Amino acid sequence: MSPLLDCFGTGEEMIALAYRGATPVAAALLSRGGTARVATFQPSQLPLGPWLVSPGEDASALAAGLLRHLQAPTLMLALTQLDPRWHARPEPTPALETLDYIDTAWIDVAGSYDAYWEARGKNLRTNMRKQRSKLQAEGVTAAFDTLTDAADMAAAVTEYGRLEGAGWKAERGTAVEASDAQGRFYRSMLEQFCAVGRGRVWRLRFDDKVVAMDLCIEGGGTLVVLKTAFDPEYRSVSPAFLMKQDAFRDVFDEGRIKRIEFYGRLMEWHTRWTAQSRTLYHANVYRWAMVARLRERWHRVVTRTRRAVEPSPAPTA
Repeated sequence: MSPLLDCFGTGEEMIALAYRGATPVAAALLSRGGTARVATFQPSQLPLGPWLVSPGEDASALAAGLLRHLQAPTLMLALTQLDPRWHARPEPTPALETLDYIDTAWIDVAGSYDAYWEARGKNLRTNMRKQRSKLQAEGVTAAFDTLTDAADMAAAVTEYGRLEGAGWKAERGTAVEASDAQGRFYRSMLEQFCAVGRGRVWRLRFDDKVVAMDLCIEGGGTLVVLKTAFDPEYRSVSPAFLMKQDAFRDVFDEGRIKRIEFYGRLMEWHTRWTAQSRTLYHANVYRWAMVARLRERWHRVVTRTRRAVEPSPAPTA
């Protein structure tokens, strides 16, 4: 969280803590999103909203208490990108609503890698075998390795930025660059995780050239794949898939990680590696039920107005 605040914060963020006696039972990192709205601090580089609640506590009551504690004119508290694995989705009330965010996938690391691989679809297994045979026939050596030393992270982020800069993210202006805020964040964050043995970068080389990388962190028996990039020049041989095949084998074989999380929007390629997914959600808490009703009416008016001014489709012959 410190690198996120350093690189993307405004300096006006707030930390909220709730106590039961002397024991902290909830925490949130917040930012103001307008005159009457406060939300969890949510830069795009953060997969989940920074809202923590101790097991057994009533999260809805704690959120309502936090909203009451925030000074007027705050009328709404937005808790973003919540994971039902950690925060059971509450039932809606007149002053609380939830909204679907995205579906996301995960892999349970149980049993042997061979059993996991045999359970994958025939198309994936056949494609990986064909790609490796193709590389071998062309005399290309595919070599996978894992970086875990904090001292290697600066060069790793620079190399990762080169891969993203060669693909579609460069066209959209969202590719990581070592010198920009994203690059500084990923370097600092990975250095700190690696310093305590909880960061890793997966890397695949074709001969001496890096063609795919994943940036990962871990904790509590869960490994999170934060970002993936590959060299589009080698798209035809699926370098990112080849890398994940090797990386997942290592995770299964080492026996320490129990779960691999992707935490990105569920894509077709995720379904080749797992059949498991769940829906992350947002929760909006209102100071009064009347505020929720007024907001809903306002959205209906805006939607009708937008539809009214949109041009009609041109007639077709």
